[in-house]
Amino acid sequence: MDLSQITEALQRDAVWVVFLNVLLQQVGLPVPAVPTLLVAGSLAASPAQAAAMLAAAVLASLLADASWYAGGRFFGYRVLTGLCRLSINPDSCVTQTEARFQRWGLWSLVVAKFVPGFSTVAPPIAGSLRMRLPGFLFAAAVGAALWAGGAIVVGWLLRDELQDALAAMSRHGRTMVVMGGLVLALWLAWKLWQRYRFMKLAAIPHVTPLELIEAMASDAPPLFLDLRGPAMIAATAPIEFATRADVENLLQSVGDWPRQRPIVTMCACPGDATAVRAAHVLTELGYTAVRPLKGGYEAWLAANGQA
Repeated sequence: MDLSQITEALQRDAVWVVFLNVLLQQVGLPVPAVPTLLVAGSLAASPAQAAAMLAAAVLASLLADASWYAGGRFFGYRVLTGLCRLSINPDSCVTQTEARFQRWGLWSLVVAKFVPGFSTVAPPIAGSLRMRLPGFLFAAAVGAALWAGGAIVVGWLLRDELQDALAAMSRHGRTMVVMGGLVLALWLAWKLWQRYRFMKLAAIPHVTPLELIEAMASDAPPLFLDLRGPAMIAATAPIEFATRADVENLLQSVGDWPRQRPIVTMCACPGDATAVRAAHVLTELGYTAVRPLKGGYEAWLAANGQA
């Protein structure tokens, strides 16, 4: 099949290709959709076909977003924790994601499609926070339309350049595959290096939930820092003797706590990512007995018979 035949096939089936590609990406699979939208836009034979492509992209995006919203609504933060656990970078965790959502509110759903990694996790947060469904669907649809529509319009405006690029790829297919594989390998190596660095940081002594329970009942209990986001604490329940904290303002939460006294940090992140980071920050500030809680909030609930 030569380039003209490929072009004809894409023009004929572009709406379905766009729908499936966007749906797969938005449910969380590592399938890039923007290149498909660009090429589809460059091949649009008429404004009506471009509009059909846009409608297919928005519909696919809304189907995926509504599914994640329902998961967050019915299963709460367990869905988000599971999503973050799939990330190759453990720092993409619940607390950081929720903080971004809290800053932007409803607008976070509009801009989510433009922020790598945030598009998939924003809908379950909206469900967990009990955002009203009509507002959620409206914001998600606007964001999907801006994201997909922008790519399709750019593809149409640069259709000559994109067709030249497709022709060059057809002539130098093997070279392009090698270059693409090299770029992918470099990206993967960088992500693995980030994960390796985190694993080294995480290799510090932890406190188990049972050890923490015993310590809290002693005559000299540790300072227990809860690093979950405020919305998650409100949606679940505050821990009676925990002090609310965030990594950016740890000193305010610690106050005049003696630097030699024990401190325990807890988050709701895969790999205890935020708790580990907070422990390192406090150690660098001179606190000598800081330990993350092993297993985080889920382990704490299980140890107290609330899982």
